[in-house]
Amino acid sequence: MKRIGLLTSGGDCPGLNACIRAVVRTASYYGLETVGFIRGFKGLVDNDFKILDYKSVAGILQRGGTVLLTAREPRFKDYQYRKKAYENIKKLGIDALFVIGGNGSFQGAYLLQKEFGLNVIGIPKTIDNDIFGTEYSIGFDTAVNNAMEAIDKIKDTTMSHERVFIVEVMGRDSGFIALEVGLATGAEITLIPEYPLPLHIVEEKILKAKSMGKGFAIIVVAEGVASAKELAEILTQRLKDKDIGEIRYQVLGYIQRGGSPTAYDRIMASKFGVFAVEKYVAGEKNFMVAFENGSVVLKPLEVSFGKIRVPNIKEYEINNILSL
Repeated sequence: MKRIGLLTSGGDCPGLNACIRAVVRTASYYGLETVGFIRGFKGLVDNDFKILDYKSVAGILQRGGTVLLTAREPRFKDYQYRKKAYENIKKLGIDALFVIGGNGSFQGAYLLQKEFGLNVIGIPKTIDNDIFGTEYSIGFDTAVNNAMEAIDKIKDTTMSHERVFIVEVMGRDSGFIALEVGLATGAEITLIPEYPLPLHIVEEKILKAKSMGKGFAIIVVAEGVASAKELAEILTQRLKDKDIGEIRYQVLGYIQRGGSPTAYDRIMASKFGVFAVEKYVAGEKNFMVAFENGSVVLKPLEVSFGKIRVPNIKEYEINNILSL
């Protein structure tokens, strides 16, 4: 029986287990055995694995996180450890390695292809949704919904106490979460790293809300723009004589990455997993799964290297039109 390897790498996100399930069950359907490596590339180096079959992935579709675990593996940067990982893979009779990860994970896996000729298949996941070459990555929809639900609750208190509330969401280099959440929650101001907004404009928008009779304002800020705490302190000082009420802040942090995946993430993760295995069975090599123009498609793995996807300026304009 032919074997494939499977691992999850990088930060966890909702939908990983749905994708693991899809890969394993599709492989089983086509007569393949799946070897799941524990803790990502660390499992490759340490030869830490378990055989996954149809039954072993039962009941994981709705679970957050990853049953295969994930970890950083700095040793993988050294050739000797990559060689060790490849030797472990070959001893297990594995013909292809499926990596559910982001840009960095894909580049690490690509080294195994470049140096040793291993067939590598990438399945994109990241709550930031910024992997170049695909319009969607597993985990994004759930992260947006997690943040939206939290902000909806914060908004109730903000309106009741007539405050300005700054909510920091994840997105060190990417504003996709902040942009989508800003639209979904009706935030008065949304700040993302791709399209910087001067501080004086933020002040003007807060004052405009006050002049329009709004006793509150929600500001959604991506972590890559500024710290919510620091921004709250700066605005409090600069607007202290403007009678706008208290300025509070909240950092949502890792709450965005956890929890049961949404229906959309479960469906997309399942489609990605099935597509990846079927293309491998059809003879395709060294590719990444991508979502483009409403369809799941195949692209060269290296398409994602060296670039990150950025939000469409039109979507940011929509946000501005619907806010203040």
